[in-house]
Parts: sequence; C-alpha cells; structure tokens
Amino acid sequence: MNHYKTRYNLSREKIIMIMAGLMVGLLVAALDNSIIGTAMPRIINNLQGMEYYVWPFTAYMLTSTISIILFGKLSDIYGRKNITVIGIVIFVIASILCGFSSNMFELILFRGIQGIGGGILLSLPFIIVGEIFSPRERAKYMGILASVFGVSSVLGPILGGLITDVIGWRWVFFVNVPIGIVAVIMLMYSLPNFKLDAVKKVIDYRGIVSFTLALSGLFLGLTLARDLNTSPMLEIMALFLFSAVMFVLFIWAEKKAAEPILPLHLFKNSTFTISSVENFLASAIIFSGIIYVPLFAQNVLGMSATNSGLIMIPMLISLTIASNIAGQIISRTGKYKKLAIVEFIITGIGVGLLATLDVSSSPYALMIYSTILGLGSGMMYTVFTISVQNAFTHREIGITTAAMQFFRNVGATVAIPVFGYIMNFTMASSAVNLSQKEVLTISIQNIYMTTIILALAGLVIAFFLKEMSLNGDDGESPAPVPEEILETAAKE
Repeated sequence: MNHYKTRYNLSREKIIMIMAGLMVGLLVAALDNSIIGTAMPRIINNLQGMEYYVWPFTAYMLTSTISIILFGKLSDIYGRKNITVIGIVIFVIASILCGFSSNMFELILFRGIQGIGGGILLSLPFIIVGEIFSPRERAKYMGILASVFGVSSVLGPILGGLITDVIGWRWVFFVNVPIGIVAVIMLMYSLPNFKLDAVKKVIDYRGIVSFTLALSGLFLGLTLARDLNTSPMLEIMALFLFSAVMFVLFIWAEKKAAEPILPLHLFKNSTFTISSVENFLASAIIFSGIIYVPLFAQNVLGMSATNSGLIMIPMLISLTIASNIAGQIISRTGKYKKLAIVEFIITGIGVGLLATLDVSSSPYALMIYSTILGLGSGMMYTVFTISVQNAFTHREIGITTAAMQFFRNVGATVAIPVFGYIMNFTMASSAVNLSQKEVLTISIQNIYMTTIILALAGLVIAFFLKEMSLNGDDGESPAPVPEEILETAAKE
C-alpha cells in the first residue's frame, strides 16, 4: 500500500479520509453563523425579542473564542481525536437544543453551548494538519482546509434562506445533525489519537476562570458599545475595566501555572507576536467586506437582498482560490514572507477601491473591488498559520495554531462594533441637506478609510516577519507514533 510522506507514514486512503472528515467537521462550524444570519429575522418573529437580536451571535462568538484556546491546550493532554470528536458531539447536541428553543433566552443559552463545539472545530483541524504533515507539505493541505471558509461563506446565506423558507428555521439547526454524525464516523475510523506524552495532566483552573471572565467583560462591553444611544456609558466602561483587571489576573495566573492554557513565553518569539497581530488586522479587514459590501449594494445601489448575496460570490470564490494558491506556493518554494507582504498590498488596494464608491457607482465596480479584497484576504488563513507552526517545536503546534484562530476571532469581534460606531457617528454628524443614501455612502467610505489604515499597518508589520525556510523537515526527532497506527501498519 502506498504511504505518503507524513509524520506517521499514513496511507493515501487514510489521508483522504482524515482530510474529508476534518473538512466536513470544519464546514459545520464555518457554515453556522452565515446560515443563522439569514434565518435570524424569521427566528425573531417566531420567538419574539428584537432587543436581543445580537445576543445569539455574541454568546456563540464568546464561547467559541474561549474554547479555541482552552481546548487547543487540552488536546495536548487528552489527544486531538478525542477533543475533535467531543467538539462535534457538543455542536450537534447544542444544535438540537437550539432547534427546539421556545424563547430567546433558551436560544441564547444553547447558542453559547454550541459555540464551545464550534471553537473546537475551528481550531483542531488546523492543529491536526500541522501534526500530520511536514512543514513543506502542510502548507498545501492547510490551503485546502482553509478553502472551507470560502465555500461556507457562499453556501451559508443560500442554504439559510432556502431551509428557512421551505421547511422552517428550526431545520437550520437540525441540518447539523446528519453532517456531524458523518464527520464523527469518518474521523473515528481514520484519525489516530495524537497527543503529547510529555505534557503534565494538570488543568490550569485559575487561567481558565480569569481568561473566561476577561473575554466575557470585553465581549459584553463591545456588544453594548455598538449603540451608545441605548447603552449607558458607565456600564460599558465598568465592563471594560473589569475585563482589564481579569486580563491582569490571567497573566499572573499563567506565570504561575505548571501547564498554562496560553504560555506567555510564546510572545517572546517575534514570529508568533507578528503573526498574531497580522491575523487580528487581516480578520478585521475581511469583515469590512463581508458586512458592508451587501449593505452598500442594498441600501445605496438599491439591489435586492438576493442580488446583494450573489454579488458577494466572486469575492468569496477569490478568497477560496487565493487560500489554495498560497498553500501551493509555500509548499513548492518553502517561503511565506513575500506572500504576507503581498496579502496586505492586495487587501489595501481592495479596500482603497471600495472607499471610492459612491451613489453613482456601478454594481460591477463593487463586485470587482470586493473580489480584489477577497484575493488578498484568502492568503491569511494559510500564511500566518504556517509561519507560526514552523517557528515552534512539534510539542507547541497545538497551542500556537489555536492562538492564530483565537486572534482571528478577536479581530472580527473588536472590528465589528468599531465599524458600527464609525457608521453611527458619521450618520449623526453628517450635513442635514444630504440624502439618506449619501449619508450612508459617506459612512461606509469612512469605514473603508479606516481599513486602509489597518492594511497599511499590516503591510509595515509584514516586513518584520522572520523568514524561516520550510525544507520539509522541522529538524526535530520523529514524533511518537500512536499505537493504533502501529497496529494498522502491522495488519497492512
């Protein structure tokens, strides 16, 4: 039987099965928010509670961001396979509970539980790819895996609308069940249970509690800050202050912990620090396109909701293509720094062009400019994950890979309310003699002017990224082979 060059000498059939299982699991989590976004107006009408519209999203984002770091670390102790399967099971069970929700409180609660599984599924597949493949090979498979985000962004709104209209909004959640079961079966059959034997089985409870409270304060403060007219400033500032105190306690806890959930020594590595910042910035930039391109299409250009969704497809396809191409380039050349620089040049051009749009612009211009943004942004998923995995030992692949997804989540979470504040402030301070379309256009232009600054900052920082050659071998001693692989090899 042919075996591919991996850490564990896996057969071609096993690699295909593992990748398929990981992609299906990742697809379930990646589809979630885009599907729910389409169904939420119908959900609100059914369950009531328009004032809580944003909270199902906030609850999911909060718990998923926390679980990315937490379970990335726990997978070192209890094994990648175990944690991945647990993540899918949690996600499926929570999806069922969401589907049976009878009020908004229940939906918010169950969405929070669902986010725990979602966070696991957003990070563990990338950790496993880093675990299996050599540095040069993993870039190619990382690009394939990252393309799921582009596919989900295209399919999500379409499936969400179709399912909601044809069989009801509850099936937006129930549809996760068969997909999740398929992913579990594929991974149970094919995936070895990688884990690090040298890791102490000690859980950092103080770190977990302080980290959870710090992020909770930050996320709740940012959610309330989206509309300063209805949320008391004193309340918002108190939440931010509480978050800051908890972050200080978290840092103290991590310094004392035997097995910290986020080892602080990682930040001493310039590649890790730079890649974390770059992921934060790149995520904020792409969300400016995901959120405000459809808004501009509908409310300024007068396009229908369906057509505004269709105009997004080229951007999301370009994101998928760029992710795969970046992976292939890194795999063949062993270099990634130039791609990091190119990423921010292209995204800068994209948001710069989007900032020039006005009420007289053509829908084709909007489509072309957003596609350019997608090309640049697609490289993010591959470039910075590979750079960080290559900068650390095999033992630290789990936590460093999870950290990259964590900073992507935080980048989006921080950017969304900031963009909302820019829009509200601009609309409130615009001249009264302007039409509603003109005021909205200026507001969106200001948001893209802000993202130009983010792109320029990312470009400058990219020049400081340390280039480390990917020669196909990270120079470490071979990783221990899981027992089930030895047994399978013996049978074959």
